[in-house]
Amino acid sequence: MKIYTKKGDLGETSLIGGKRVPKNDIKIEAYGTVDELNSWIGLIRDQTTDTSQTTLLIEIQDRLFTIGSLLAKADEAVKMKLPEIHHSDSESLEAKIDEMNEELPEMKSFVLPGGHPLVSQTHIARCVCRRAERLVVALHQVTPNYEKEMQYLNRLSDFLFVLSRKLTKELKAKEEPWKPRI
Repeated sequence: MKIYTKKGDLGETSLIGGKRVPKNDIKIEAYGTVDELNSWIGLIRDQTTDTSQTTLLIEIQDRLFTIGSLLAKADEAVKMKLPEIHHSDSESLEAKIDEMNEELPEMKSFVLPGGHPLVSQTHIARCVCRRAERLVVALHQVTPNYEKEMQYLNRLSDFLFVLSRKLTKELKAKEEPWKPRI
């Protein structure tokens, strides 16, 4: 199989189902950002030594591929069976967030991203996740059928924030509180 087809040389690409759209179509922006997020999650996964974290991050990457495929589907009926996102996927993240939060000190202010390269990368993934969520919200406003995907991305950004705090603790990095100058 050739990687290049030359069909996108003039700025268009195909959605699942064959419909051609510009490469800056909101669907392409949305699933491209989800793909970017998946790559950041992979980088975080590559640096963790905790096997339970690795397993969870692989599950998250699987869910992100699922979201990407759902976003890449043409609005018209597509005969191809695609995986789905379920409310239980978001609930699973909620349970993990609650579990990690039990081990963390109470937050008394916003915290500045940083303290360790892995913590910073987790914050970057959180920001990319928020951008993906905003794009899916914009897509949902045009084609309202992405509730579960929006919920999952919203919960995932929360998960990534709590994971950054957990990694800060595990790595014995300093959590820097934001002290606004007034």
